[in-house]
Formats: sequence, structure tokens, C-alpha cells
Amino acid sequence: MSLTQSTPSEPPVVEAAALPRWVPILFVVAFALVGYLLYANYEQREALRKGQEEATKKTQAVVAELDKTNSRIADLKGQLDVTSQKLGLTQDELARARGLAQSVKVEQQKSDAQLREQIGAVQADTTAKIGQMTTQLNGTQTDLNATKADLAATKTQMQSMKGDLGVQSGLIARNHDEVEELKRLGERDIFEFALSKSKKGLDHVGPIQVQLKKTDPKKYQYTLNVVADDKTIEKKDRTAGEPIQFYVHGVRAPYEIVVFDVSKDQVKGYLSTPKSAGAAPPTSPSGG
Repeated sequence: MSLTQSTPSEPPVVEAAALPRWVPILFVVAFALVGYLLYANYEQREALRKGQEEATKKTQAVVAELDKTNSRIADLKGQLDVTSQKLGLTQDELARARGLAQSVKVEQQKSDAQLREQIGAVQADTTAKIGQMTTQLNGTQTDLNATKADLAATKTQMQSMKGDLGVQSGLIARNHDEVEELKRLGERDIFEFALSKSKKGLDHVGPIQVQLKKTDPKKYQYTLNVVADDKTIEKKDRTAGEPIQFYVHGVRAPYEIVVFDVSKDQVKGYLSTPKSAGAAPPTSPSGG
């Protein structure tokens, strides 16, 4: 038995509609990501600042200890001179004592130099790490800006509209690249096709069959038959870019066919079906 739907030959009026739910959700996710990265940036900067303050305090403490050590060495030298005088040490003994004190002083200076070198290395390493962190933060900001730009581009380029049954469609792809984007989003199953007008009959497209009956490249219109559930539905004089819709038994949401290119005896487009709604292709139509 053949089920035929006919509509006026005039192109239907395409209504702009509200964006689908996933677009604002993407923006909410992007803004949450921005907030998280800004908070992480603040925490990292605070940690670096505290680390630098602790390194500075340790440096000051070491310098103060060096000053105390040098002061003690000077006191010991003075006490040695006084003790030598009291004990009546000989000039040779005093010379040996002074040589020993000088050796201690030289060793202390070497130790001071090594310590200052280590402090300098710590400060240089801290500065380098701060520079690396700044570079990483700048890269993160660049990635965030790119994400915002991609979301804005998707919102601008791909829109939703009502189909020929008056049901709000999903995003509409206008070329092969946008069809690939729909596949990547994964909200519906997408089957891209290129149909040619021929006498061979029906072509399989996903879980259904279709037959291209006529094309009008000047008006960018076409006519085709859709076969699903052993029923043939004629979609006559449809306009490229318009979602043509039909229902399949057991599936609440409609199937949608969008043709984005019309040429002589050929159309290109895609079939969009709800997720996991694929059915076995019908073997033959019940009507012409």
C-alpha cells in the first residue's frame, strides 16, 4: 500500500529557531574551565611567592650566621693574643698560632664563597621555574581563547530550524566538512550520501531506502521517495538546506534528510537519525 504526502510547490518558509541545548552547555563548561584555570593560576603564583619568601629568609639567616662566626673568630684571635702574652709564648709559637688562625680564616672564606654560590644557584633555579610557570600560564590562556573562538564559530556557522513536519531539527550541516562536525558531536547517527537519478531503483542510506526522482538546479529543488517501514513517502519539490522529516515505527523523534547540493540528476546530503534507532533496511516498497 502506498502512502503519498504532497505539499505546495512553493518553497516552505524556514524559521530561525533557538539554539539547541548543547551550545549553552558548551559555553557553561568553557566558563567553568576558565574559572578553574584562573584559580589554579592564583594558587601556583601564591606557592611560588611563598617559596621565594622562604628562600630569602633562609639566605638572611645564613648571612647572619656567617657574621656571627666571623665575629667569634675575631674574638678568638684577640683572646689568643692575650693568652699568649700571659703565658709568655715565644715568637715562633705565636707565629704558628697566627698561621693556624689565618688557615682557619681562609677555610672559612672558602666555605662562605661556596655557600653564596649555592644560594645563587637556588635563586637562579627559582627564577627559571617562575619563568616556566609564566609561559605555561600564557599558553593556557591562549588555549582558552581558542576554545572560546571555536565555540563562537560553531554557534555562527551551524543553526537549527524547523523541518517540513514543523518539528525543530538539530544543527544543519551545509557541506561535507560540517557533516563531519556533526559526526564528531555524536548527538545523532549521520549517514552521508550522494544520490543520482537512474532507473536502477532504490539506494540504501543507513537504515532506509531512497530514490531520487527529479532535480531542478536553478531553483535548488529536488523530489525523492523515502521508503521506511514498507511505506513510500514522496518528498516533492523540496529546497536544499531544508530538513525533510518522517517518522519510523517505534522511534519518537523523526528521521531527517538534508540535501545541501543540487546538480543535474544528482543531490548530495545526509540522513540524520536518533541514536541507536537504526532498523533493518526494507526489502521492497509497497507502492511506487
